[in-house]
Amino acid sequence: MGQKGAETRDRLLDATQELVEAGGYLGAGLNQVIAVSGAPRGSLYFHFPEGKDQLVGESVRRAGETIGAALEELAGSSSSPAEFVRDVLRHLGDRLEESGWRKGCPVATVALEMAATSDPLQEACSEVYASWEAALRSLLAGHPDADDLAVTVLAMIEGALLLARTHRSREPLSRVARQITALLR
Repeated sequence: MGQKGAETRDRLLDATQELVEAGGYLGAGLNQVIAVSGAPRGSLYFHFPEGKDQLVGESVRRAGETIGAALEELAGSSSSPAEFVRDVLRHLGDRLEESGWRKGCPVATVALEMAATSDPLQEACSEVYASWEAALRSLLAGHPDADDLAVTVLAMIEGALLLARTHRSREPLSRVARQITALLR
């Protein structure tokens, strides 16, 4: 694929991620993706011949990698697991607030809407969550019950993002940060 093809594919994925985060799977129609991306309709089917589920699945994986990279960066600059989690919640809160409360978790909405009915999307969401769990588990390696704790922390973060987006307030993120800090002592 040439540079122009790669750029078009990236624009399609960027548009899909933006639409999915704002309105979910059902709010990201193919006509909307084409309009937001500025890509020709034929490019959509050229790059994603399996259709919308392939497009959304790749968008979810790509967004997961972006958040994963931010987690790695924060892990490298944090002095403790508790500080890391506070930094993650601050980062995600900034992202959410800066987007006008539209950009919560790039995976959650798709998982809630489609995991029960689309195996490819369920797999994409599961892969992303598993990678985030693994990152947390690695960070908590010295802690007793690191496996259970990694899932608990991830669930608390996801729930806090949902509540923050719903209430349009960072308060749920702050409260969860305090509880995770206590949990990691």
